[in-house]
Amino acid sequence: MSANTPPQSLKTLRPATRLVHGGTTRSQFGETSEALFLTQGYVYESMEAAEARFKGEAPGFLYSRFSNPTVAMFERRMALLEGSESARATGSGMAAVTAALMGQLKAGDHIVAAKALFGSCRYVVEELLPRFGVPATLVDGTDLDQWRAAMRPETKVLFLESPTNPQLEIIDIAAVAKIAHDGGAKLTVDNVFATPLLQSPFELGADCVVYSATKHIDGQGRCLGGVILASEEFIQAHIHNLLRQTGPALSPFNAWVLLKGLETLPLRVAQQMRSATALADHLAAHAGVSRVLYPSRKDHPQHELAMRQMSGGGTVIAFDLAGGKEAAFRFANALQIVKISNNLGDAKSLITHPATTTHQRLTPQMRAESGIGEGMLRLSVGLEDVEDLIDDLNAGLAAL
Repeated sequence: MSANTPPQSLKTLRPATRLVHGGTTRSQFGETSEALFLTQGYVYESMEAAEARFKGEAPGFLYSRFSNPTVAMFERRMALLEGSESARATGSGMAAVTAALMGQLKAGDHIVAAKALFGSCRYVVEELLPRFGVPATLVDGTDLDQWRAAMRPETKVLFLESPTNPQLEIIDIAAVAKIAHDGGAKLTVDNVFATPLLQSPFELGADCVVYSATKHIDGQGRCLGGVILASEEFIQAHIHNLLRQTGPALSPFNAWVLLKGLETLPLRVAQQMRSATALADHLAAHAGVSRVLYPSRKDHPQHELAMRQMSGGGTVIAFDLAGGKEAAFRFANALQIVKISNNLGDAKSLITHPATTTHQRLTPQMRAESGIGEGMLRLSVGLEDVEDLIDDLNAGLAAL
């Protein structure tokens, strides 16, 4: 493999190899690790060279608010992993979601989204976009008839996450993509829970995929980041200029951290998923647990669909305790290894109570409609020894 392997060569390699070598551009020093370019601006050899670069007539970087060598390496590596033509990085996952949606919509357009969304995503869809003349219709994402009924001539975007946060609903991405395309709209998928390794929305018909790179891609609780992936035509038409002019930029340092995270992503996700499978089965066997939701378990409501469009159950478990909020708090407060935090996809196992944290801004009725009860807990499984995690969960169960 040459010092700077051409992208076309990397496309023939398997994902784990792409995640170590993809997108790398080495400086004149031939460094092994990706170079970290902490710079705001760039120097031009002449005024004529600056003019040509700003006109797009000559290649090169202009300003790190919208282009930087380290950030570009992260974007190229993500595009190789996802199988997309292009990618643009952002400072957080919510910056990626907001830019992906706002870049496609204008006053008079209409968006249809699944009700089961992360709280901040629902804010963007329900409150932010309508301020700018873009009404939204929320549907039960698992009911294809509701998607069809919500379509209007002015519908331009359909938006969903699958598996959903926190109740791990599975939405038929291929079917929703067909509904979008039949109606002249495009589908944007938040793929953060599945990770790029377990689900490929583009293969299922999605037009745009977004990630919070803060989660599994970093995977070690260090930094924020986001990424938008799509065809080059889509990125140029809807995303590139919006990011350039509004500035939700990913810092070069965070891009470098995320590049390091991508190198170990397959190893981490595989181990976390093995542990999550064991923990889901362990919780399901306890009388104090009224329901366990984990996509690869046969008792998951959309198990067959999950296994058709995903290659594994993921790293997150949702479960309900019969005693409601009081039982959930007692369980979580008794844990020693699993930490209470609203993040996920981390090397450390983390637990949160969605009704009072990530989804607390929703009304009780809205939470009930989404299946988020007072006794629900979301467990993001980390890299600890699974036997230690079982012992820790047993301490929580004993507290019930």
